Amino acid sequence: MKIIERKLKGIFEITLYPYIDERGYMVRLFDDKIFKNAGLNTKWVQESRSHTKKKYTIRGLHVSLPLSLEGKTITAIMGKVLWVVLDVRKNSKTFGQWDSIILSEELNNTLYAQRGFAHGCLSLSDNCDLLLRADNYFSDKRETGIVWNDKDLNINWKLNGIDPIISERDNQYQTFSKFKEKYGGV
Repeated sequence: MKIIERKLKGIFEITLYPYIDERGYMVRLFDDKIFKNAGLNTKWVQESRSHTKKKYTIRGLHVSLPLSLEGKTITAIMGKVLWVVLDVRKNSKTFGQWDSIILSEELNNTLYAQRGFAHGCLSLSDNCDLLLRADNYFSDKRETGIVWNDKDLNINWKLNGIDPIISERDNQYQTFSKFKEKYGGV
């Protein structure tokens, strides 16, 4: 397991190294000692599996609000996704900046995000399954979002002119400017 911090402080890519033999493979997704040695002191309280049927489906950008902020890991256990994080921590030097990473079963990688980020993803293959762990309990009463195609954020979703599949709720989220007016950040 190799842990490297990305361009936004609090975002890490974890490369996993499977043990492969003629039967298949075994890969460790989490090791408390390795995480602690890297300064990632996390106690997971929820684990979820997300399944997306169709390629070019966007989910997000989802934001957990204070008292329900979530640090999380995201691992693609089947398929391939573009995962996007947006820094919404009001006192952060990178507030309003985003980063993205490809997660896939072939890359054997995981994204670790500390609390204070909005999250979204684009499926890059049919039948994508993600394993998500969170260090706080989800609350639908403490969740909001930022519209995925906010022109001020200019997130490169790598759609190349393709219209994505997106829920009406996610498509109706507020702009980042409106989010800042209403919440100031998290």
